Amino acid sequence: MDTIMDDLSRRLAQRLRLERDSRGWSLADLAERSGVSKATISKIERAEVSPTAVVLVRLASAFDLTLAGLMLRAEGQGERLSRASEQPVWRDPETGYLRTQVFNRPDHPLEVIRVELPARQRVTLPASSYAHIRQVVWVQAGALVIIEAGERYLLGTGDCLGFGPPAETTFANESAAPCTYVVALARS
Repeated sequence: MDTIMDDLSRRLAQRLRLERDSRGWSLADLAERSGVSKATISKIERAEVSPTAVVLVRLASAFDLTLAGLMLRAEGQGERLSRASEQPVWRDPETGYLRTQVFNRPDHPLEVIRVELPARQRVTLPASSYAHIRQVVWVQAGALVIIEAGERYLLGTGDCLGFGPPAETTFANESAAPCTYVVALARS
């Protein structure tokens, strides 16, 4: 799994540089558009540090992409068959949030992601990360609190929540045990 994560980090760094270069943006331009410092962007592009989920969302939004869209571009074309041993895995260095890209293809509107959120951790993503997608979250194990546009939902094992219009959303594991959930999303 570490090899897959290292490879994804390297491809993500390359993709961010490619997205910036293709737009003719300097580090300062991307920093201004994303709210992420030039030094941090530079370190990410050189694969010296792994960005947090929040930083990735800010960078993706600056490129007018969702986090899923940015990850999709970094992960490559994908095949119809997604072998567990080849599914890209990424860990948020701040929270330990583990994201496995179970299925994605550029020519398919559906994407499936498996997330392991450690105990007592939370991730808040801006509304821009939900632009142009519709998604549901299905809890596989543990308990998950989702706060979407100020409304709080407590989901237990087997519960599923369909998301509304794009809004700032917090995923929180307030328990002492890890939580695993599946995100299924469709790009529009």
